[in-house]
Amino acid sequence: MSDRSGIFAGDDPFAIARAWLAEAEASEVNDPNAIALATVDADGLPNARMVLLKEIEGTQAAGDGAFVFYTNYGSAKAREIEAAGTAAFVMHWKSLRRQIRVRGTTERVEGPQADAYYASRSLKSRLGAWASHQSEPLASRMSLMAEVAKVTAQLGPNPPRPPYWGGIRIIPKEIEFWADGAFRLHDRFRWRRSAACAEWQVDRLNP
Repeated sequence: MSDRSGIFAGDDPFAIARAWLAEAEASEVNDPNAIALATVDADGLPNARMVLLKEIEGTQAAGDGAFVFYTNYGSAKAREIEAAGTAAFVMHWKSLRRQIRVRGTTERVEGPQADAYYASRSLKSRLGAWASHQSEPLASRMSLMAEVAKVTAQLGPNPPRPPYWGGIRIIPKEIEFWADGAFRLHDRFRWRRSAACAEWQVDRLNP
């Protein structure tokens, strides 16, 4: 579109998203890669929580762009994503007065890619992934720490990735880039496509 210039310019939404995230990394005090992840349960009741986005994959030209985060597959979010096959998130940066909204289909990220990310985490985080039965009731913090001590003794300093822990890839069908405007006359551009390799349609939206 003729007026899609400046921070909105470009033909690859994944490149735009990476550029915005890189800017946020220089200005946001904590967790510039935090996203509010939305799912829906079996009764249709929405769920939302903050998680950390770990990768913006690929390019539009290759048709393989996606957004990746990691979790316990037994968690409520992972079970809801598995059942629905879809998810959405919003990434908001107060310092930049910008946000990105994404909706799409999902798939697991396992194998070498998940192994490599798991190995990059701190040892305590890796052991915590073994010790925590995420989203399940917990008797006390003491019992959780006892489980951490137990798996530490069992697995040692180089624990493998748990079979129930890995990544989730969100393959977008819709991405919206939003920037704050004076008098609440915000700039909004929505990218939509029918499938992963389909051509994007870009529309400017009313604020």
